[in-house]
Amino acid sequence: MPEHTLAIKGLHKRFGSVVALHDVGFEVRPGELFGFVGSNGAGKTTTMRIVLGVLTPDSGEVIFDGEPITRAVRTRIGYMPEERGLYPKMKVADQLVYLAELHGMSSADAQAATQRWLARLDLSHRRQDEVQKLSLGNQQRVQLAAALVHEPDLLVLDEPFSGLDPVAVDVMSQVLREQAAGGVSVIFSSHQLDLVERLCDRVGIIANGRMVAVGSVEELTSSAETQLEIVAPEAEPGWANDVPGVTVVEERPPRTLLKLAAGADDQAVLQAALATGPVTGFTRHRPSLAELFRSVVADETGGRVDA
Repeated sequence: MPEHTLAIKGLHKRFGSVVALHDVGFEVRPGELFGFVGSNGAGKTTTMRIVLGVLTPDSGEVIFDGEPITRAVRTRIGYMPEERGLYPKMKVADQLVYLAELHGMSSADAQAATQRWLARLDLSHRRQDEVQKLSLGNQQRVQLAAALVHEPDLLVLDEPFSGLDPVAVDVMSQVLREQAAGGVSVIFSSHQLDLVERLCDRVGIIANGRMVAVGSVEELTSSAETQLEIVAPEAEPGWANDVPGVTVVEERPPRTLLKLAAGADDQAVLQAALATGPVTGFTRHRPSLAELFRSVVADETGGRVDA
């Protein structure tokens, strides 16, 4: 197994009558940014807590770097929870040094790492402030520093971009890219699907405790139904109804928006459109990650999507 690979295999977890996870499995590779997306209650946080060893699965296993998640392995993981876990009355620098030492760093190394991350995240001037006196954005920067200060090999981040302003989003995105470029395996959840699409190497979609799609954004969207936008000024409504593999999404003459099933022939659509008269627009749209997410989750949940 490649170094620093996180392998999640066949996780099952039940809370009473509620099945939180059913046969969840995927990998996060070395140097990879993996986006973990799903509706509220889909199983993201439960999966992450099992990865961290906070929860125990009913069955299945989590392997990192060829080993199960033990106390020693957990010292190599950086975690940023959705509900921030900082000590509100503790000074920023003191807190980071303390957390680094808890992960096994010497006092000198912890001090040096704290200085480095405070500077990298533009927090050096707040080092003596209590966390509770910081803005939400700066608190999140401190939380990120807390996840990184001990130089982990695996980063697990639950909604790290929630509530951040655009500048802070850019800073965090760049830090995560730098970590991945250095060989760190990074998994994070987010409801900001445009950001996930832009940032991640691969994406996993979970719905109702089941993995419904895993792959690169290119792989996932290229296999999905695509859309065609046709501009045919002389076409009558319903002109595309009988074209094989085509569903009419919207008609606003002279514009018609069609959904093209996988394997359907877009040239047949063009020929049908030309049969009505001139065609002044013929554009193929690949669905965004957000559109794909809504489609696959709606299929899995019977139409309910809560992203």
